[in-house]
Amino acid sequence: MTRLEKLKELESDLKALMSKANSRTYASLAKQYRETIKEIEEIEGNGEQEDEIAKILKADGVPGAVR
Repeated sequence: MTRLEKLKELESDLKALMSKANSRTYASLAKQYRETIKEIEEIEGNGEQEDEIAKILKADGVPGAVR
């Protein structure tokens, strides 16, 4: 079993656990789920390359003061 397959299995397990979780455990499961999704996207190579804030900051290529 490859790392990617293990991560996808973990994603599935976390999703199932989140659907049954109470308010005390949901947040930690959700955090782990987000981290797992991010890692899967990085391995598959289809993760977001650049976030929106980075795009705005690099819009003109010259850093400047905020007015």
